[in-house]
Amino acid sequence: MENSNDYTLKNTNKVAKLIFSLVLPLASGGISAYLVRNEMNGGWFTTLAKPSFNPPGYLFGPVWTSLYILMGVSMFLIWNTPKTELRQKALTVFGIQLFFNFWWSILFFSFHTILISVVDILLMWFLIIYMITLFKKIKPAAAYLQIPYLFWVTFATVLNISIWYLNR
Repeated sequence: MENSNDYTLKNTNKVAKLIFSLVLPLASGGISAYLVRNEMNGGWFTTLAKPSFNPPGYLFGPVWTSLYILMGVSMFLIWNTPKTELRQKALTVFGIQLFFNFWWSILFFSFHTILISVVDILLMWFLIIYMITLFKKIKPAAAYLQIPYLFWVTFATVLNISIWYLNR
């Protein structure tokens, strides 16, 4: 039988994991957005030709915030499963795709390297699919929470390629 101290420690550990899982993607996205905030709202970006389906700028903040929360919950669900080699691999792929996610805005908005940002987002897209595949083997709900992220990055990839094509 489990004593109350063990139960409290396990719950405290779960809460800490949940908080970290939410903060990690939110902080990554927030820091990246903060670093490019001036470039996103004026200057070079406003001079680019954009496709007709380019969404209004005010949409990106709420969409990405929602996606980062879903990513965090998904990461928590995986992290909260028994420690295995597959779980470690899944969490590593999560971290790698988040790394590419972080750099996309900087490559595009700060460095103005549209083609390199296309390569970055394509790598991110493949990593998201791989991550979803791994997550599904461990905890299907965690994989399903990543589907909106995959759809949005698919749309963002088409948008990124279109902007590159229109401005090459």
